[in-house]
Amino acid sequence: MRKGILSTTAAAAALALGLTACGGESGQTTTTTSSAPASAPVGKVGVILPDSKSSDRWETADRKYLQEAFEAAGVEYDIQNAQNDKTQFQTIADQMITNGATVLMIVNLDSGTGKTVIDKARSQGVATIDYDRLTLGGGAEYYVSFDNTKVGQLQGEGLVKCLTDKNADKPIVAYLNGSPTDNNATLFKNGYDGVLKPKFDAGEYVKGPEQSVPDWDNTQAGTIFEQMLTEEPDIAGVLAANDGLGNAAITVLKKNNLNGKIPVTGQDATVQGLQNILAGDQCMTVYKAIKKEADAAAKLAVALAKGEKPAASSSVKDPETGQDVPAELMEPQAIYADNVKDVVADGYVTKEELCTGEFAEMCTEAGIQ
Repeated sequence: MRKGILSTTAAAAALALGLTACGGESGQTTTTTSSAPASAPVGKVGVILPDSKSSDRWETADRKYLQEAFEAAGVEYDIQNAQNDKTQFQTIADQMITNGATVLMIVNLDSGTGKTVIDKARSQGVATIDYDRLTLGGGAEYYVSFDNTKVGQLQGEGLVKCLTDKNADKPIVAYLNGSPTDNNATLFKNGYDGVLKPKFDAGEYVKGPEQSVPDWDNTQAGTIFEQMLTEEPDIAGVLAANDGLGNAAITVLKKNNLNGKIPVTGQDATVQGLQNILAGDQCMTVYKAIKKEADAAAKLAVALAKGEKPAASSSVKDPETGQDVPAELMEPQAIYADNVKDVVADGYVTKEELCTGEFAEMCTEAGIQ
């Protein structure tokens, strides 16, 4: 797991700055904290990330970009990772509020836990932002994410493209959905169902086995998909909701000498996912420019820390309350073998990270500079 690294301005150098990093895989949290310069506005931002196992992005991207944005704004902040522990999630929130957070930004583990935290924050006069995942019924003041239905749509269209490229005839399509407690997983599924269900209804495709993967757990995903393939050995396409789940399916396909023959989707444009695409084992992924999401969230948080009430450019409807939540929504991008280079050019992953060993030649062929 990548640990937070702090840099300080000269004005902050004389102030206390704490950094503790504990092994996240054992269930402990990872923390990045800062002290603000004397000239900074009164207000402190607390951020709770969900885990480091479901996707690399939380530690390698979100933490880094949020930290950079807060430091550039001179705002005091505390970023911690709950490592998929609901009790720890609430404990971290309580500690942040006790320690003076005036803004709390959370990526909920589930809407129930998220609502409890938001309710507590509201009772203490702390402003709240749902980051990446909407807390259903939570009533956060702002929501910052991607157009997650569009993410799912791109996945569905990607699978159709790859099955068409393989001249698949009435392919059996399996679904590895995301966590049932994550509203984003519901939105992704709405998106790819919108593309694939008409294919099923028309008899062009056959709906295969489908299962949601608790907590986006990749190990469980591998077990689930192995069972799917045993029960339905003629699976011809896999709609996997992110790169981690996709890689779990690919690992099983490799054991059966089926990798590269059965298209698998993904999401997050992880190094592993991009390497799987270069190798021909993964059909596509969806790139979400995390820096844009983090910068948008940080901008809102900084304004709130200054006592401002910024306007949002959009809104989303909370399906539980029916209320409109002010929102900032970013646009996702489909990534195939021929445009993996776009992710590198954007600086989300580096050539050094991606083009190691056997992937060096593949990167050259893909035009990655």
